Amino acid sequence: MGRALRRLEIRASIAAEYRDVLTPAVRAALHALVPFDGERKALMEARLARRATRFRHRQPITFLDPDETIHGTSLTVREAREGSFTGSEIPHDLQRQWIQGTGPAARPRGSVTESIRNVAYALLSGADGWMFDGEDALGQLSTMAFDNQRNLKLAMAGDPLFLGVADTVSREMNAWGRDFFGRPIVDDWRRQLSFTTKIFRPRGLHLDDRHIRHASGDGFSASIVDSVLYVVGNAERLEAAGSSIVLYLPKIQTASEAAWWNAILSALERECGLARGAIKTYVLVEQLEACFQLMEIRAALGPRFVGFNTGRWDYINSVADARAWDTAFVTPNIDAVTMTYGYMRHYEDRVRRAVNTPDAKGQCALWQGGMEPNIPVGSPNGVTRGMARAVAGAEREQREGASGKWVAHWKMVQIVRPVWERVGQENQCGRQFPPLSYTEDDADRLTLLEPAPRTVRGARDLISVATQYGNAFEQGMQAAALKPADFFGDPDVLYLMEDMATGEIRLSILWEWVHKQAKLTEADPAAGVAAGDVFTEALFKRLLAEEYAKLQQASDRDVHDDSKTTTLPIARAIVETYVVDPVKQPWYVDLLNATLGIESLDEATQRINRVRARFDRDGQRSTENFDFGPSTVLEED
Repeated sequence: MGRALRRLEIRASIAAEYRDVLTPAVRAALHALVPFDGERKALMEARLARRATRFRHRQPITFLDPDETIHGTSLTVREAREGSFTGSEIPHDLQRQWIQGTGPAARPRGSVTESIRNVAYALLSGADGWMFDGEDALGQLSTMAFDNQRNLKLAMAGDPLFLGVADTVSREMNAWGRDFFGRPIVDDWRRQLSFTTKIFRPRGLHLDDRHIRHASGDGFSASIVDSVLYVVGNAERLEAAGSSIVLYLPKIQTASEAAWWNAILSALERECGLARGAIKTYVLVEQLEACFQLMEIRAALGPRFVGFNTGRWDYINSVADARAWDTAFVTPNIDAVTMTYGYMRHYEDRVRRAVNTPDAKGQCALWQGGMEPNIPVGSPNGVTRGMARAVAGAEREQREGASGKWVAHWKMVQIVRPVWERVGQENQCGRQFPPLSYTEDDADRLTLLEPAPRTVRGARDLISVATQYGNAFEQGMQAAALKPADFFGDPDVLYLMEDMATGEIRLSILWEWVHKQAKLTEADPAAGVAAGDVFTEALFKRLLAEEYAKLQQASDRDVHDDSKTTTLPIARAIVETYVVDPVKQPWYVDLLNATLGIESLDEATQRINRVRARFDRDGQRSTENFDFGPSTVLEED
């Protein structure tokens, strides 16, 4: 590809402000990886085409033909399933990952000193690993994606600013520990900073970056931008410290997409002078289609793959989306779809079988359990009950074979980690489970529904939290502590840490209920609903108006007062548009991104309709930044 065709441009307001992040080495690596963006776009077009075909022909997802070659590799599907490939040894600092915390390294609208506190909390928490998020939990408002990278660089460099913040944060954490546990939780804060394995999650293939694009004006891969900024910015220091370079790869749907990731990471290794396979990867199994290709994904990533993670929310959303054409497939109340429910337990079972299938060298991989969203803040009774549920969930995953799990808040680390400490086993890699099979019954189990409630209360939960989430996103908080409005002021009901995935699934379920004429399983006299009544569009709109009124009347703690005339009305408009439209939008985040930074409901409505109409008409997503504005060429030095 010629030099002119490789040019990138950056928003003018970013170029000078973040020269410490956009170093010459970063700019060179970005330009080197430009050719991979064409393949990324082709993969995304193929995703939408498969989705449209399923809708049109009412087709379920199926397993691949064993004799098919995995695109981007020389391996056949059969070879991948048999383990006829070479994977990765588990690096020393990933051998024990009992608890991985998750969260961004930056905060919205804060100074560096305030924003970098996130990194201090993470690295002082006692977590075995911390996934610093560039995706579902990182706000995309303004320059947060670059603030995220700057804070990580400062922390890994041991910058005096960060060390001063860490000292202050350690005292605050110990004050909480003495109050909650009766003891401090950070002994030597300087030593503690080196305990936790640093991991990063770049944005998924479906997202364009908001600040860097092709000089033609076309969007450029957020996955490439994030990976380059993190790896180039931190690889040298990580290797010098004897630490692994580890990424969590999100939203992968196929082995072909995994092969694309392998190709760009291989190119990035060459660009940085790293050994082949030096960049290690976990894969989040967040998509139903990926569960049909687990061994193929492992094989496509080969010597860099270390494990799978079973996240809950995104996976539920993907199942609902994949069966959106099937009027008989209707998800129940969201709180009924636990990891032991129907298709979820079969999903988990396939993941644990896949990681424990040996490769050509007899090596197995890791299974990291899913998210614990509870936060120990509330009444003594509420916290006691919430923490008992959290520990019980961790104990179940440990028994089932997980080597650890995720938590969404630093306060949960010391509460859940003892589950694995008591067992004392570094990991459960290589534990014996039945081999994977690929029958019609296996496929059917991955969308197995079981009887469960579908109620007005459940609908209110879906509407309230989805609307609150959209409001939080537009305010720059892509991860937020939320609960349904009916429980505001009730300290016995804990807030849950929610991110983009929870918004996606809630709107997906509401869309199902409206357009598949879902029948409610219980009467609700206050709503004038009897058991067996259909969840109509009119009922949805009435409940939306009622829940919105509760949010308008809520205290500033639950719904920021300054959002009630700005971003909250926009969040409501997005919820209504998504749910009422007979054409199911592929991503809630597209509508949120299109209105990010907008406070005028009229302008936001025009953008919402523009995104919706384009997909309804042409089947094409709108992923560009409508506010890109003046730009400058991102030159290589």
